[in-house]
Amino acid sequence: MSRTATTAPDRPFGFGRGLGDSVSLMLGYFPIAISFGLLAVGQGLSPLQALLVSAVVYAGASQFTLVSLLAAGASPLSVIGAVAAMNLRHLFYGPVLLSQLPRPGRRLPRPLLAFGLTDEVFALAAASITPRHGETWLLGVQMGAYGAWLAGTVCGAIVGNVAGSGWPQLQAALAFVLPALFLALLLPLLRRQSVIPLLAAAVVVAILSRFIPGHAALLVAMIVGAGLAALLPAAGEEAA
Repeated sequence: MSRTATTAPDRPFGFGRGLGDSVSLMLGYFPIAISFGLLAVGQGLSPLQALLVSAVVYAGASQFTLVSLLAAGASPLSVIGAVAAMNLRHLFYGPVLLSQLPRPGRRLPRPLLAFGLTDEVFALAAASITPRHGETWLLGVQMGAYGAWLAGTVCGAIVGNVAGSGWPQLQAALAFVLPALFLALLLPLLRRQSVIPLLAAAVVVAILSRFIPGHAALLVAMIVGAGLAALLPAAGEEAA
């Protein structure tokens, strides 16, 4: 009598795997957070206040804007409005990503996953997600990036506090790290998706930035690129 072999389903990736997959984010986040810690202390914040900004706001470029606006004497309402406007894009990340994740019986709290969903976490998850990459894996990625951001902020704030005015040369040297990280996360997507939307967005922002503010040109370029990506058929559809 023959036995029918059954194959056990692959176990989903857990928190530890997500933590390991977040190493690339850690390497990018840590030095740029050092730069933020230096800037925050240089603008008059204490190391503890700099850490609290990173822990509560946790929004990369928005934190630099927040500290600069506070140092310039901007009103709290204008600071909150500017930071909120810079982060409106995150409202679209959650629904897109969660629709692709497997749905376990017990789901993690939505606010917890939403808080850690940065640009880079979204890019990494979107580039590598499979049926085995569930919510626990995503939480591991987020916690690795978050921990590196906090640790870098503490190191930068302490150095800035000891050095007095901070190290402007170090801040300038670290400025390239976040764009380089985002480019590294984007490259795997280019093997799967058309480069036409990306090139179109780059051309649009290059042209419009000569006539309108950079943030407005970037917003228009994002809309153009997203529109083209939605209209163009995917590689699999073309083959079919």
